[in-house]
Amino acid sequence: MSSTLVQDLIEAGIHFGQRSGAWNPKMGAYIYGKRNGIHIIDIKETVKGLLLAKRFLARTVADGKDVCFVGTKRQAKDVLEQRVGDAKMHYVTERWLGGTLTNFRTIRQRLKRLEELEAIDQGSGFASYSKKMESQLRREKQKISRNLSGIRNMEKLPGALVVIDVRHETTALKEARKLGIPTIALIDTDGDPDLVDIPIPGNDDSMRSIDVIVRELCLAIAEGRQGRREAQAAAGAEAEGSGDEPRRRSRRAQFRADSAGESREDADERPEGAPAAESVATKAE
Repeated sequence: MSSTLVQDLIEAGIHFGQRSGAWNPKMGAYIYGKRNGIHIIDIKETVKGLLLAKRFLARTVADGKDVCFVGTKRQAKDVLEQRVGDAKMHYVTERWLGGTLTNFRTIRQRLKRLEELEAIDQGSGFASYSKKMESQLRREKQKISRNLSGIRNMEKLPGALVVIDVRHETTALKEARKLGIPTIALIDTDGDPDLVDIPIPGNDDSMRSIDVIVRELCLAIAEGRQGRREAQAAAGAEAEGSGDEPRRRSRRAQFRADSAGESREDADERPEGAPAAESVATKAE
């Protein structure tokens, strides 16, 4: 971890926690001290959690899985839409719909409905409908787009979930845990670290601190995407190299071919007019 990044974290105020009266005792291991009634987060623990999260995300993306970011609070919305959108990953910045992960099939159906409405709007448009129906269709389109536009390209469940502020995203964390999806979270001194697999202790109310954390995680995602491309290129080169080799047959196919060859040899060695072994056995019975 470079000293420049540590300086960025400190300047962003990521070490400022909540008031000491509103803290969660489970966060005691990540607190350095207290000043003017406000807990100070240990920056070493923040760096440790960030490094662990970056390594995990890079490995996850390199394995061909995607990452979904969740931050519905006002301070995280713009950061996620910009940073995560540039990283070509998925995000939720509006209200988390219950069942987004556990009932993913229904979510995909709603996204297909959005595609249908967009096709109608781009084609003949809503003008062919009555005024009342046009208004209903436009409201439906806007609602689906507002809630699900960040995950419209998510064809399968993500390999990891990154959350900003565990207190705001409890439902998302519970769904991820139910499905066995690993979770990473920027967590303040009033949060519960037991809800996530990789906690990054830090100020989750500051837009600057959120931006620094999301920026570093997106860099790890870009690194994992590069590793994915290299692995795919190596696999393609290996497939091309093995294309000239003769096609291997299964043991069953080889056995059948050998048996057929032996039968033909026996038929060639049999004197002309002599009955086959099967017919002789049949007559004997």
